[in-house]
Amino acid sequence: MAFDADEEILQDFLVEAGEILEKLSEQLVDLEQNPDDSDLLNAIFRGFHTVKGGAGFLQLDALVNCCHSAENVFDTLRNHKRKVDSELMDVVLEALDNVNAMFEQVRNHEELTPAPGQLIKALDALAEPAGSVSAAVPEPQQPEQIGVGHGEDHGDITDDEFEQLLDALGNGSEQSGSVPDQEADSGSQGENSVSGDEITDDEFEALLDQLHGKGQFAGAPAEEDGAEPAADTGDQTEKSSGDLITDDEFEKLLDDLHGKGGSPTTGSGQEAVAREPKPGPEAPKPSDKPEQPEKAETKQPATAAKEQGPAAETTVRVDTKRLDDIMNMVGELVLVRNRLQRLGAQSDDEHMQKAVSNLDVVTTDLQSAVMQTRMQPIKKVFGRFPRVVRDLARSLKKEVSLVMHGEDTDLDKNLVEALSDPLVHLVRNSVDHGIEAPDVREKAGKPRTGTVTLNAEQEGDHILLSIEDDGAGMDPEVLRRKAVEKGLYDQDAADRLTENECYNLIFAAGFSTKDQISDVSGRGVGMDVVKTKIGQLNGQLNVESELGKGSRIVIKVPLTLAIMPTLMIMLGDQSFALPLVNVVEIFHLDLSKTNVVDGRECIVVRDKVFPLFHIKRWLVRGASEPESDNAHVVIVAMGTRQVGFVVDQLIGQEEVVIKPLGRALQGAPGMAGATITGDGRIALIIDVPSLLQQYG
Repeated sequence: MAFDADEEILQDFLVEAGEILEKLSEQLVDLEQNPDDSDLLNAIFRGFHTVKGGAGFLQLDALVNCCHSAENVFDTLRNHKRKVDSELMDVVLEALDNVNAMFEQVRNHEELTPAPGQLIKALDALAEPAGSVSAAVPEPQQPEQIGVGHGEDHGDITDDEFEQLLDALGNGSEQSGSVPDQEADSGSQGENSVSGDEITDDEFEALLDQLHGKGQFAGAPAEEDGAEPAADTGDQTEKSSGDLITDDEFEKLLDDLHGKGGSPTTGSGQEAVAREPKPGPEAPKPSDKPEQPEKAETKQPATAAKEQGPAAETTVRVDTKRLDDIMNMVGELVLVRNRLQRLGAQSDDEHMQKAVSNLDVVTTDLQSAVMQTRMQPIKKVFGRFPRVVRDLARSLKKEVSLVMHGEDTDLDKNLVEALSDPLVHLVRNSVDHGIEAPDVREKAGKPRTGTVTLNAEQEGDHILLSIEDDGAGMDPEVLRRKAVEKGLYDQDAADRLTENECYNLIFAAGFSTKDQISDVSGRGVGMDVVKTKIGQLNGQLNVESELGKGSRIVIKVPLTLAIMPTLMIMLGDQSFALPLVNVVEIFHLDLSKTNVVDGRECIVVRDKVFPLFHIKRWLVRGASEPESDNAHVVIVAMGTRQVGFVVDQLIGQEEVVIKPLGRALQGAPGMAGATITGDGRIALIIDVPSLLQQYG
């Protein structure tokens, strides 16, 4: 491995190849649904080819070998010599898994683990045209050796490679549209070239004439006849200096003989150079015999964008630690802004108030701009689900279609990473538990193919994610029975559960509706992990279901975890901050009108019963009982549960920067961190889930 290569080159490869591999997973699943999509076939071919080229430059031979074999398969597919089917896709997806594994090893500077030999053999077999054995398919190791050497020699090819070109000429002449009566000549030239290491000038000129017709690239004979060379081929004629042709001319020759990306050996390393953009105008010249317009149109789209010249670089790679540092500094600026706003409100100086107002606008804009630098589209999470659904559906013998909306919705980089595992659990749960078997769906009058829909959208400073399926839905009675069997509730308590509370049982630890444990489900841990993780993100979960129609799970999470909108409250003479994402509603309450259910104080609001907690007793030492029966109640939600918190005073909304607690307070139950309020005091930020877990 060439890990001693320039670190900047390696990082560029990791960025580019990483993006390509993310796309490939989704493209391969799309291809299985649209096997005749030629654009998709070409895109996948180019993806493997590009990764192979970068890996070859870094001498990552194991990665080159696997990408090359996969590339050969798609070269065969795009030439319509084989059809896409599920068995072929199984092998190709396994190859992609191996490529991804090796890519991670490259990222970690580890020794590469080559793909299993059996997998490479399977790929090579699929690269053969269906129903026949092609003599043009090379030995597995040869193309990679050609590819690496070819890149290093800046376009030179070996004698063996040139002989392969001549051997393939008999077949290639038909593809390039040459006259049939020239095939015999090409065969004899091929034989002559094999017999020795060199060919004569006359033979090579005949080869060019056969490919392009008289007058194409034949600069030397034109001069011998006393004619001036064509203006559009003058540069090439001068460079060729008689009997020799340049590397660029030879690459053009290969392109015209086998098509862009083609080669005498199906997908050999020569493609890496043949597909590179040319700096000058090297399109076919309108000389004595212009090329057919169909070919020009075919080749133009692949290189048109590149031939316009390199675009100015519009992106720069920045270490995420530096972004975190900038975000922390902006956070400090927000705290100073809050402090100045409080002082400005107390001042009668009009100029000071204007200055503070301007500072507020600039700080808000700066905060928003820095936030945008940390934003990533949720497509980075969604991109893995087509493969997850496809593999799971095949293992369960179900037919499932995945629909995704809002993939361009942006949210904080940390949230993108944190949401990955919970969403995978929820999607797998929809396929396993929600979607029925095709025969069952057919009997119920549904299409055999079930649909799982993923949706993401921004709502204010929150992100709403929903996972919906058109499966069997959930039966509240079955969930009640399972809850009793698992010992989560006794029969009386289970009977009192509302339908929504029954649906939320799926998030209970150890709860599963499956009687048998499989490698997919049955242990009752997946959904429990989801609930815990969403709670850590200050998010909410809501479940909706209709028996026979399907289920829908909605997740609501804050847009970012760095700067948090909060509701500032007072407990005694101490300030606390409640994350606004957890706050559902606020109202004034007469404490004399509460009820006691199962030994717990509750309130009834619009026919809904909420447990009531005096959090002042938990958080303020020596707290005295309220002197009056009037109090403020804040209804908060965490996950699927809603409760009421009794507070002494409401201050209002304020954006705060989360500061980690010191060593003495680290791990304190119910505390997510601390912040500095507008009046310069320190306020603790309440972690609602852990507070209830500890005291409720």
